[in-house]
Amino acid sequence: MARTDVIVLGAGIVGTSAALHLAKRGLAVALVERGGVGEGTSYGNGGIIEGNTYFPYPFPTNPRTLFRIALKQATEANYHLSHLPKMLPWLFAYWRAGRPEHMFEFANGMRPLFAASLAEHESLMRESGADKYLRKNGWLKVYRSSKSFQKVQSDLDAVAKAGLQFQRLDQAGALALEPDLAPIVVNGVFWPTAASISNPLAVTRAYAARFSALGGVVLKGDARTLHRANERWRVDTDEGPVDAPQAVIALGPWSQQVLGPLGLNLPLQVKRGYHLHFKPRGNKGVSRPTLDADVGYLVAPMEQGLRLTTGAEFADVDAPPTPVQFDRLMPKARELFPLGEQVEPAPWMGSRPSFPDSRPVIGRAPGLKDIWLDFGHTHWGLTLGPVSGRLLAEMMTGATPFCDPKPYQAERFLKGS
Repeated sequence: MARTDVIVLGAGIVGTSAALHLAKRGLAVALVERGGVGEGTSYGNGGIIEGNTYFPYPFPTNPRTLFRIALKQATEANYHLSHLPKMLPWLFAYWRAGRPEHMFEFANGMRPLFAASLAEHESLMRESGADKYLRKNGWLKVYRSSKSFQKVQSDLDAVAKAGLQFQRLDQAGALALEPDLAPIVVNGVFWPTAASISNPLAVTRAYAARFSALGGVVLKGDARTLHRANERWRVDTDEGPVDAPQAVIALGPWSQQVLGPLGLNLPLQVKRGYHLHFKPRGNKGVSRPTLDADVGYLVAPMEQGLRLTTGAEFADVDAPPTPVQFDRLMPKARELFPLGEQVEPAPWMGSRPSFPDSRPVIGRAPGLKDIWLDFGHTHWGLTLGPVSGRLLAEMMTGATPFCDPKPYQAERFLKGS
């Protein structure tokens, strides 16, 4: 093929956005994916562009919750017992990262990315003709008890102090926004500046089409074949080997499968998640993503139906699916939401790539010449894909980064760095 300046490995929302930003800056880019564009983890999210995010998802501290998780009875989380020994060091680091001082470290470090996330999506959507998938009507968290609502007040106070917009709601306020919810809701929190997407797969494909229109090339290939050849990086594809002086690892949960053999080991684990689509019951539904905070799942209106997403499952990225959380949460979900007939015969599964401090790695790969990293976005791959791609492209082309990239450096995980 013709000259290639950069190989981007991984065509989820993160890799596709990075490839698009690089192509916009005049580089010749090959985007390599073993499956279809956007058909991996990017396909199955809740569709929220969470520019309002301030704190990371915390490690649970309630003894009753931890006991239910340990006994594999919780709706919020599940785990494979065989994977637990491999997970324990990561879980300990995740627990440490949940202490107050580290929570604010996350908030301060990640705010520039979250603050720019919606504007960056809107820019790419205008270019790619994907505006029709964008909803700007916020998202909603609902609480079934005043006790659970009171537990989040200190976090909300910190968010308010940081200047983020939200509304505390009583039952009437929550039901005014989503009148088809059952009146078991006691309180809610509405995030009016957040946006959502009605078809995340279609958006990723639209970004890929725009990338192709700018001269980018999408190829099928196995990222694990990445190796040095004649002082360049080479990957094997269905159309033959592709060489480039630089490569970007944007493989999400599979990134370590490429980096490990190259000698770089980062503490990446996966939080697997599942979803199912349901037809609305009658003419009822929800108009925005809505989280049942007390039970730990989300329902979002999608083109495919009402998408119900589960909490996290800790397991090997390639382990067989075990969607047992649906058995635990479906009675609660049907109690609250107007869910009708199930659309698919079986749940979809995806894997969120997660570092213990909940921050991605964006920037150069330590010790690997001309390798760049863009992965580990945990629950915010859709939100942060375009803005991460912009930051990476600015660094790779020598432009002034729009924000300080230091909080996202991989060196933070390496001893002596």
